[in-house]
Amino acid sequence: MCGICGIISFDNKPVDETVLKKMTDIISHRGPDDEGMYINPERNVGFGFRRLSIVDLTPAGHQPMSNHDETIWIVFNGEIYNHLEVRKELEKLGYKYKSRSDTETLIYAYEQYGIDFVHKIHGMFSITIWDEKKKLFIAYRDRIGKKPFYYTFQNGKFVFASEIKSILLHPQVVKDLDEESLNQYLTFLIPPVPSTMFKKVKKLPPAHRMIINESGDVTIEQYWEVIGNDPIEFESDEKTVSKNLIDMLRFSIKDRMMSDVPFGVFLSGGIDSSTNVALMAELMDRPVDTFSIGFKDLEKYNEMYYARKVAKLFKTNHKEIIIDSRDALEFFPKLVYHQDEPLADPVCIPLYFVSKLARDNGTIVVQVGEGSDEQFAGYEWMKRDRDYANREYKWIQNSPSFVKSGLFRIFSNYWLKKKQLLALDYLRRAVEGEELFWGGAVNFTNTHKKFLMNKNFGNDSYIIIRNIYQDYKKISNIDDVLRKMIFLEFKNRLPELLLMRVDKMAMATSVEARVPFLDYRLVEYSFKLSPKLKIKGNQTKYILKKSVENILPKEIIYRKKQGFATPMNEWLRSDLADFTKDILINSKIHRLNIFNKDYILDLFNNHYSKKYDFGQNIWNLLNLFMWYDYWFEDKYI
Repeated sequence: MCGICGIISFDNKPVDETVLKKMTDIISHRGPDDEGMYINPERNVGFGFRRLSIVDLTPAGHQPMSNHDETIWIVFNGEIYNHLEVRKELEKLGYKYKSRSDTETLIYAYEQYGIDFVHKIHGMFSITIWDEKKKLFIAYRDRIGKKPFYYTFQNGKFVFASEIKSILLHPQVVKDLDEESLNQYLTFLIPPVPSTMFKKVKKLPPAHRMIINESGDVTIEQYWEVIGNDPIEFESDEKTVSKNLIDMLRFSIKDRMMSDVPFGVFLSGGIDSSTNVALMAELMDRPVDTFSIGFKDLEKYNEMYYARKVAKLFKTNHKEIIIDSRDALEFFPKLVYHQDEPLADPVCIPLYFVSKLARDNGTIVVQVGEGSDEQFAGYEWMKRDRDYANREYKWIQNSPSFVKSGLFRIFSNYWLKKKQLLALDYLRRAVEGEELFWGGAVNFTNTHKKFLMNKNFGNDSYIIIRNIYQDYKKISNIDDVLRKMIFLEFKNRLPELLLMRVDKMAMATSVEARVPFLDYRLVEYSFKLSPKLKIKGNQTKYILKKSVENILPKEIIYRKKQGFATPMNEWLRSDLADFTKDILINSKIHRLNIFNKDYILDLFNNHYSKKYDFGQNIWNLLNLFMWYDYWFEDKYI
């Protein structure tokens, strides 16, 4: 796992080595073990690299790395789990290796197979290649989107990096706020791909590659689709599917144990992290290192009882940390710095502290449970929205216009009075013929924004959702509500919010996080399963729970889902209250005249008085306002 950056000059001015060095240094937390730079003979291409040594700890793994005649150069962030398998194939073809690293395999695979070499590898990656002979730059982001790749094309320079802060150091990159992305952030907690909160700075979508020729022509194309080949009929035999799932998970976890440094597991005591521990314990001849986090004086948020139970059952080397709101407050400046653009998920806070716990105990690589709930339907809201879409939503859509308008008139007054704007927006979607489900983390809806914002951004948020559903229809003939919901999660919330919170917070502490539930072969298989196996009766995540019955206690498998959460509701009513109110009212963002201060103050007062729970709404705004003051007003510097 590493940090990468680079510059391609199209304005006949050479790459500035001093600028490249600064861009490289600012992401040193992603790679504290080594650094390197490469500038080509024409001095129009420069690569920077920071190394977190995981595989082949020797200097032979140094990057930027080249082929034997130095015509192909690479900087690479990630891990290729099948690199030894590909290496054997390449060695048979005559390639001579100088290292044991997966990076060298990528160079020769490109040399042998061209730009489609990506189909031969699996792992998590952000790969950039400069082909000196062909004068081509090629960049890849992994299939699911575990690793980030940010870029901009400004003033004759193409600039890229693992983190936006590196790009912003280039003197020809203009740092402007993208108000349209801000609007999307308020709804989705992160701007959907390819936008970022910085105008002209973009992110490469998952499963896409970018090709730039010597004239500066850019091609961005998709090389893989999450659904794979649509099944003629779903796999629905429980016994067969259960066996296949556990076998695939076992192989996936084994692949992700590839490491020359200590590795462990983030353990919450839920089914996903516990499965990681159980299967890893089968494969190891030493105790698994496990790490958990809890919250002081807020037991309802803590899962320590279950984490300790799993740790004891599998005899792990278990470590814990307890944090409180004061820890969060002290962390806020680092939070907005490491996020680069705001991620309105307060789970970023405990993720940072549990990552730091691992690093402080000498563990460099951890396995995490992200992606399981999304593909196997582990959330209660998935069942709720599926049922709404199949019942009430269809009924409303099929009703005469006078019925729709009457319903909206009656319930809008009621829900406005109760401040239930999400419920009102659900009704609005049905009446106006929009898709019901927008994602698992929708915060400020179009209905909210009528009160929150002084500017009207129209229905742009729905256009993003509509386009994803249209993409689904182009590649699948299966009209199943739950399957479409899962597809939407894989296209927006999972890669750009959940996986980026893991990447940014773990890498802030120089820890690599691996995601066994998101092996692309497992994902392709899960899309071939009958949705009726994912939610059966009232049981969410049904088939995965059946799959792990022989390795986990039923107390762990079938306990009520708690989820990895942060007690932001409570913190905003106690130690964070004064700080939050001050930022919400006095942030310099109000100079832009985007927000209705009175509505924001009303949100805060209603939450603080415990009349309503508006914790997520307030955190969304607080995170945004802190970010703006940091990056545009230098408030915390």
